[in-house]
Amino acid sequence: MIIARLLKNDRGGRIFLGLLLLGSLFVLLSNRLLPEDSLLHVPTYTVTLLGKYLTYALLAISVDLVWGYLGILSLGHGAFFALGGYAMGMYLMRQIGDRGVYGDPLLPDFMVFLNWKELPWFWLGFDHFGFALLMVLLVPGLLAFLFGYLAFKSRVTGVYLSIITQAMTYALMLAFFRNEMGFGGNNGLTDFKDILGYSLQQDGTRLALFVASALALALGYLVSRYIVTSKLGRVAVAIRDSEDRVRFMGYRVDRFKLWIFTVSAVMAGIAGALYVPQVGIINPSEFSPINSIEIVVWVAVGGRATLFGAVLGALLVNYAKTYFTGAFPEIWLFALGALFILVTLFAPRGIVGFLERRKARDEREESA
Repeated sequence: MIIARLLKNDRGGRIFLGLLLLGSLFVLLSNRLLPEDSLLHVPTYTVTLLGKYLTYALLAISVDLVWGYLGILSLGHGAFFALGGYAMGMYLMRQIGDRGVYGDPLLPDFMVFLNWKELPWFWLGFDHFGFALLMVLLVPGLLAFLFGYLAFKSRVTGVYLSIITQAMTYALMLAFFRNEMGFGGNNGLTDFKDILGYSLQQDGTRLALFVASALALALGYLVSRYIVTSKLGRVAVAIRDSEDRVRFMGYRVDRFKLWIFTVSAVMAGIAGALYVPQVGIINPSEFSPINSIEIVVWVAVGGRATLFGAVLGALLVNYAKTYFTGAFPEIWLFALGALFILVTLFAPRGIVGFLERRKARDEREESA
C-alpha cells in the first residue's frame, strides 16, 4: 500500500522498478537453468559485472538525493562509498583465518608482512557479520553527520562546500595509503574467501550478491522517493531554490540539510559494502576525488532530481566505460569528458529531461 502510494505519480519509477524486477529474475533463471551454450545464458562473470553496476546505481541515487533535491553538489560521496567498502572488507579479511599466505589465524597477511604483533583495536568485532554491517551504516553516517554539522552550521554553501567535500575524500585517500593506518596501505584489502560461510567463488554466492544489490537498489529508490515526496522533500527543494528565503520563514535549514546528507551517506556506504565482495578488492584509490566527480557525471547524464534518471546515467556511463576501456583504453577519459560537455550543452536536464521535454513538445503539436 505504501509502495503504491509512493509510485502513484511516478511513472518513471514504476517502469524502473518493473524492469529491475524482470531483469533480475531473467538473470537469476538464465544463469541457473539454461545451459552454458544457450544464447540466453548469462554467465557468472556477467552476473558479477551487473551486480557491480547496480551498486553504482545505488550510489548515484544517493548523490542525486543531495544534489538534485537539496542543491548540494557533493564531490566527496566516493569517501562514504569507500568507507562502507572497507568495513565490509575488514569482515571478509577476518573470515580468511589461517588460509592466508602466512597462515596466521588472527592477523591478516599484510599485518604479518609489516611485522604487526597484535590486531589493532579498531579491527575488533569485525569477525562478526552483524558488527560489520553496523559499521557499514555507522561509519559513513557518523562522518557525514560530523562533517555536515560543522559545514551547515557555518553556512558553507555552493562551490565552497563542493571543494571542502573534495578535500575530505582526498585527505582520507592520503591517510589510507599509509601502512601504519592498518588498512593494507596502497594494496588495500583483497584475497577474500568467504562471506557468511559461503565461498565467494561459487556461482550461487555471486547470484545472491547480485540479488542483494538489486534489493538494496530498489529499497534505496523507495526510501529516496519517500523522502522527496514528504514534507521534508518539499522543504529540501525550497532550500535548493532559495535557501535564504526558507531560513527567513523560520525553518532550521541546517537540520534539514544535515538529515538528508547523512541518509545519503549511509546509502553510499551500503553500496560500497555490496561492491567489495563482488569485485574482490578495496583500496585507497576508491577515495580518489575523480571517482566522486565521475558519480556526478552519472547523475548529470541521466537527469538530476529524477532518481531513476541517476540510475539510468550510472548504468549507461559504466557500460560505456567497460566497453571503451577494453576497446579504446586511451580515449576513454576523452569520451567521458565529451559526453559531459554534450549533455551540458544540449541536454542540461540529462537524458530524462530531454525525453520529457520532447514528449511535451509533441503533445503541444498534437493539440495544436
